[in-house]
Amino acid sequence: MELESYFDFVSDNAIRLKGTRIGIERILQDYELGATPEEIVIRYPSLSLQQVYAAITYYLANRKAVDAYLERVRQQQEEAWEEQERHPSEFVRSLRERLNRQRETFLKERRQNTAVNL
Repeated sequence: MELESYFDFVSDNAIRLKGTRIGIERILQDYELGATPEEIVIRYPSLSLQQVYAAITYYLANRKAVDAYLERVRQQQEEAWEEQERHPSEFVRSLRERLNRQRETFLKERRQNTAVNL
């Protein structure tokens, strides 16, 4: 079996494990952080141990190309984050407002409780 048969090469921007929506970058990030293949399967139950090993083996066999791919993915994620920060969606705006109100309420109650306990 060819190692590439474990993946869907959607574009230059997406290498997914075949039959899943999980990108190779997720597997490799966990692996680089010290997770074992068995731990990775626990985190992503839709994957088989064989698929995880295939992702790691593919990376080790094609390190230069996969590192370039990972750098593109990281850069795209960073650009998307920055764009979201500059132009948040209505959902994000309303969520931020609600969290700010909750934080203010919490801090106000905390100050009142501290004053009462003194």
